[in-house]
Amino acid sequence: MRREEAPKREVLTWADVDALIDQLLPQMAGTFDALVMITRGGIIPGGLIAEALNIKHILTAAVEFPSENAPRLLAWPTFLQFPDETLTRGRRVLVVDDIWTHGRHIMTVRGRVEASGARTETAVLHYRASANLFPNHKPTYYAALTDAFIVYPWEIDRNLRGARAAQPFQV
Repeated sequence: MRREEAPKREVLTWADVDALIDQLLPQMAGTFDALVMITRGGIIPGGLIAEALNIKHILTAAVEFPSENAPRLLAWPTFLQFPDETLTRGRRVLVVDDIWTHGRHIMTVRGRVEASGARTETAVLHYRASANLFPNHKPTYYAALTDAFIVYPWEIDRNLRGARAAQPFQV
């Protein structure tokens, strides 16, 4: 039996992220009324995009799926945090995450935002088309195609950077 190879691992720098944002921005036309960033990975790209496009209404959504052992398409998500629908109703909303791997998180958030009556578009830094579970959908905007396992600079273990990072927070 042939063993599948692990995906290539790509560790990005902040300069790499900046270059990816520079690839995304020219793709976006017009103005957005709001931006919904998906926690945690979408917080930094969402903030950078919101700043660059002068989007004032910045919202967050946190969604969780059952463990990897559960069937992917049948897994029911739990919304840990979601903006009130009055904040998105009738607006042009950009939904942002760091990567579209399977598409479950961003499609779930997009669907719920659209249910409020919003017009949505999606943006990610990386799109892994080979793993997409939604054959009729892909991100509206993406900076790069990849098959690699991406490690963003905000995902690096900060405890490896010295004893100060391991100190408990004190008031």
